[in-house]
Amino acid sequence: MIYRYETHCHTSPVSKCGKASVEDTILFYKRMSYDGIFITNHFLDGNINPEVRRLNYSEQIDYYFSDYETGARFGDSLGIKVFPGVELSYKGTDFLIYGLDKEWYRDHPEILEMKKTDELAFMREEGAFVIQAHPYREADYIDHIRLFPRSVHGAEIINSGQPWKMNDLVSLYARHYGLLETAGSDNHWGSGVFQKLREKGYCPEIAGMETDTEIYCVKDFIRQVKQGTMRIFLMDENGRARMN
Repeated sequence: MIYRYETHCHTSPVSKCGKASVEDTILFYKRMSYDGIFITNHFLDGNINPEVRRLNYSEQIDYYFSDYETGARFGDSLGIKVFPGVELSYKGTDFLIYGLDKEWYRDHPEILEMKKTDELAFMREEGAFVIQAHPYREADYIDHIRLFPRSVHGAEIINSGQPWKMNDLVSLYARHYGLLETAGSDNHWGSGVFQKLREKGYCPEIAGMETDTEIYCVKDFIRQVKQGTMRIFLMDENGRARMN
């Protein structure tokens, strides 16, 4: 049996750029026969809903994890697993963080004042699994491309929300530095993702990681990626999956 997981998606209202609710997003992945998703909303250093700025730090953490907690309960009712993740930002350069929980973030407000390389090193020491998301992404708000090969475990070599030429560059980057390779959809649109990808002129496929052994917790995911027992796949809107 094959088990499939989304590693990178955003939901509203926590991510300012999220266009779909947690419920819509989870229902979409259930329909697409995914077995689980990671909700990786933008953290306090990134494109989070600006309403959070008026709260104190502990309240900000509660707000940040609220979409995940809602999703976990909703996912339980549907039989699809929902896992927590975080997307850190630095001037348009983003990092997916897996393996640290809500209480860890609540206990470490100092991370917001750290230099990004120091923050990533500290998180890794504390057990985080760090993936640089869409390293070659270009946008009008990104001054230049920044690579952090010494600060991460791996790189997202397929991000289906980006042009394929950028994904091709990430593959070269990851292999040159011996980085682990992951894939995700960077879905901001829930069930509207295929339509949005067509509007952007991209191939209408979502991405993820698949395995022959079911994942029950974040540690399972990290272990399997490190062991090389997870594979990258792409899926079209008819549910047809293909290996990269």
